[in-house]
Amino acid sequence: MSRLEGVFSQLKANQRKALVSYVVAGDPSPEGTAELLHQLVAAGADVLEVGVPFSDPMSEGVVIQQGHERALANGMTLRGVLQIVAEFREQDQSTPIVMMGYANPIERFGYERFAAAGAEAGVDGLITVDLPPEEVERLESALREHELDNIFLISPTTPEDRIRTIVDRASGFIYYVAVKGVTGSGQLNVTEVADRVSLIRSMTALPIAVGFGIKDADSARAVAGVADAVVVGSALIDQMVRAGSTDSSLDEIQIHQAAVKLLQSIREGVDSSRS
Repeated sequence: MSRLEGVFSQLKANQRKALVSYVVAGDPSPEGTAELLHQLVAAGADVLEVGVPFSDPMSEGVVIQQGHERALANGMTLRGVLQIVAEFREQDQSTPIVMMGYANPIERFGYERFAAAGAEAGVDGLITVDLPPEEVERLESALREHELDNIFLISPTTPEDRIRTIVDRASGFIYYVAVKGVTGSGQLNVTEVADRVSLIRSMTALPIAVGFGIKDADSARAVAGVADAVVVGSALIDQMVRAGSTDSSLDEIQIHQAAVKLLQSIREGVDSSRS
């Protein structure tokens, strides 16, 4: 059983929902990212999404785009992200890590080479934002060979026949994008989310995670009531940026605490959905 399967199975048995946290590798610094991941796990994250910095992150809102820019300015590369995962694994062998990024860096690295390096570092799955299911066969073959999950996004505008195509190829979990547009944008409509999650659930037994638009405990609680997992990213990065901008004397650990505090609140929101 993979780490992702194990976590989702255990949470389901305990009637709990998963909390997935997203940060950009190398932001605020390459040296501090592994420690930030540990802090997020301690704050309640069940699954970690690690963003691979890219020069044109077209699906991201301003907050995450700027995180990509800062990480690239810090010298972060795909190989550097893998090194961060390996560093994290020195202390944590149980928390699943999903890398999330764009096709270009992975294509340049080489699909087989990436899958082998990812497995060796301790990666559990990959979300390739801009690689459609019709073009994923080569990458999927490499990931499957090294037992890495290939995780797909489904949006509010994805047609039903395309949803079927996606769920037939997916493994690990399904990532449903709760709002139209880029990360951190749009208004969350939980009724619409519930309808779409129900449709997807009728086509697959995979867990369904919902992200894009989760900003606080209330929105997390609402989404946890209809999904298997709640994903938060932009809000965590925004909190760290605000903390560093408000007080320039803060060190990186103190800046991390702004994200940790928010994640703890969101964890409480997710857990309260059961009551």
